[in-house]
Amino acid sequence: MSSPRSAALATRSTIPPTSHAPDAGPVPGPPVDAGGAGAVTPEQARAKGTKVEGSLARRMMAIAAGWIAVLLLAGGFALDRTLTNLVERNFDDQLEYLLNAMIVTAEIDLDGEVYFNRVLGEPRFLEPNSGLYYQISAPGKEGYPSRSLWDNTLEIRRDADNFDPRFYDSQQFADEPLRIAQRTVILPDSDARWTFAVASARQQLDDQIARIRAILVWSFALLGLGLFALAVLQNWIGLSPLRRVRAAIQDMRSAGANRIDEPLPLEVQPLVEEVNALLAHSERQAEEARTHAGNLAHALKTPLTVLTNAATAHDPKLSDLVCRETKTMQRHVEHHLARARAVGRRASGHSRAEIWPSVESVLRAVTRIYERTRFDLDGNKDAIAAMERQDLDEILGNLIENAAKYGGGSVFVTVDAEPLSPHCVIWIEDDGMGIPEEEWPRIFDRGARLDTGKPGTGLGLAIVRDVAEIYGGTVSLAESEDLGGLLVKLALPRAGGSSGFIESVPST
Repeated sequence: MSSPRSAALATRSTIPPTSHAPDAGPVPGPPVDAGGAGAVTPEQARAKGTKVEGSLARRMMAIAAGWIAVLLLAGGFALDRTLTNLVERNFDDQLEYLLNAMIVTAEIDLDGEVYFNRVLGEPRFLEPNSGLYYQISAPGKEGYPSRSLWDNTLEIRRDADNFDPRFYDSQQFADEPLRIAQRTVILPDSDARWTFAVASARQQLDDQIARIRAILVWSFALLGLGLFALAVLQNWIGLSPLRRVRAAIQDMRSAGANRIDEPLPLEVQPLVEEVNALLAHSERQAEEARTHAGNLAHALKTPLTVLTNAATAHDPKLSDLVCRETKTMQRHVEHHLARARAVGRRASGHSRAEIWPSVESVLRAVTRIYERTRFDLDGNKDAIAAMERQDLDEILGNLIENAAKYGGGSVFVTVDAEPLSPHCVIWIEDDGMGIPEEEWPRIFDRGARLDTGKPGTGLGLAIVRDVAEIYGGTVSLAESEDLGGLLVKLALPRAGGSSGFIESVPST
């Protein structure tokens, strides 16, 4: 593995052993947790109220009812106009038939007046006020009305004086609306323009139209009710999977179920899978909390037992023993607090921490402790990790402090050592004796210490691994080709991309 150290010697940033940088305090560590002071209880959430946007079923029914009404009204109107026009056209065809029969049988006598060469076959023309009438007239000629007109006269339209049939309505008879068909012709042996008119009462036509409209109204009303009932049934069946999901969630509260296993439609299954994933995530978090509480209790049990036995035996070295064991207990507490803090912060997804300033801050703090060690820094000053600054300081503090503690006097840190990697990779190298390759997997175990001659609790690398993995990062070991000691590769998610948060956190 090649190191960027040789290529960056001219531009590297060096922190000398006797640097008198502003006091940055001790190596950054996890703060004391506030104990979840910002948590909201279910009672408080219910007291705040939940904004409801209305019933989904009612929305669907309103949309269905609206569309049914619009389509039925439009369809009913179109069908009404079509049937009404057909009935009126049939009525007009009958009038036109009588009108043509009159024209065919009409002739001019010797006096220039019109007459029929044979009797019309419609007896209603002979019955007074029968509702069917005809009239033949011409300018300057004596009119020829039907006997059914009795003493009335048809008032025909002169604007319809043409050779094509013309149909129109008339209100000239009181209480008897008429439908009139008229046509102007020139008969043989006559130069006059004779107007033939046939009128029929509209009562029969209006009755037919009224019956048709009544049938349409009742038919479309029943069709609308049927369609609405079908929409209700469709809505009930369509939303039944959501009711089943709600019932399954109620069963989880009452019957102790922890999953929704009932098969559901494709449209609802993704929601169920997300709910199951959320439940599994909550279960893992609860299990992690129980596991780490047990781990912490187990870790504190041994130091407390040692202190109790020493105090009971009146050990003359009790004060030194108390200092050592309390420091061990403090590191255990810091370890689990760091994990709990990282787990709580990873859910936000908006964490950003500039790596270069964090490394500089840690190096200034560690330099005050290891004044004879040379610290070199190089790399990308603009690299940003998707994690909290305090957790980044905790990880870097443990790694750089270990490099200074177990190195031979030189530590080199490279920020963003692999620019093409999807993660921001930080290399921390030292010139110490290194660690045998077969011991690399074990060094991250809680309490693991390969050099017992130097003070420590063996929790530093365990904290680094746990916090890095919580944020979706990794920690690996290699041999430094330039310095000859240990090379620690810390890969952290870049800000602005996928953080790769893992669902479960390995328990220690």
